[in-house]
Amino acid sequence: MRGVLLPDLAHFMRRFWRGSLSELLPRLLSCVLFGILMTLSGCASTPKSYVVLLPSPDGSVGKVIVSGAQGEQVLDQAGQTAPLDGSAARQAPAKEQIDKDFADAVAARPKLPVHYLVYFGTGTALTPDSLALIPQIVVEARSRAAVDVSVIGHTDTIQTAEYNEQLALNRAKAVVDLLKARGLNANSISVESHGKRNLLVPTPDNTYEPRNRRVEISIR
Repeated sequence: MRGVLLPDLAHFMRRFWRGSLSELLPRLLSCVLFGILMTLSGCASTPKSYVVLLPSPDGSVGKVIVSGAQGEQVLDQAGQTAPLDGSAARQAPAKEQIDKDFADAVAARPKLPVHYLVYFGTGTALTPDSLALIPQIVVEARSRAAVDVSVIGHTDTIQTAEYNEQLALNRAKAVVDLLKARGLNANSISVESHGKRNLLVPTPDNTYEPRNRRVEISIR
């Protein structure tokens, strides 16, 4: 028995998804998971091939419509199943059976994006706590088969807009240098400056606010 997820996904969507591919992909990319068993289970109560809706790692659950010669079933609750022919499931497979059938598919799910904030004292020097976080960020990036990293620099409202645009960019670049020095190897790294245009803590101009002196790091 074999659980199949992404490799057969496009074919499955064309057969059973009522909307467009572009409508379904975001749902799947948000880690709503379903899979198809392609071979006989050997259990009399388990259909030859079926779809099961599983929750994403963050606990959210999407919806899948299974349509076939025998009808149409809407799966919108975690653990719901339906045979591929669209008929109603006579008896849902036991959780242990689902876990066994879809073990490979679940293991192959992409990890959810993670986000970090690191803070600065003055200039481009990280605070000690934030500097200590750098190795953890690199470890997280290394745990992914293909990783994209986004680094966005920010400032507080001290100084002019032009000054802060450059300072925020320098902060983002400084963080990238630290990550690379610790062994970061990413498919792509994007670096942006938001200057003082995107404050974490809203303040008037010329206000010192350490929580706004930050860099956001997103790993996907």
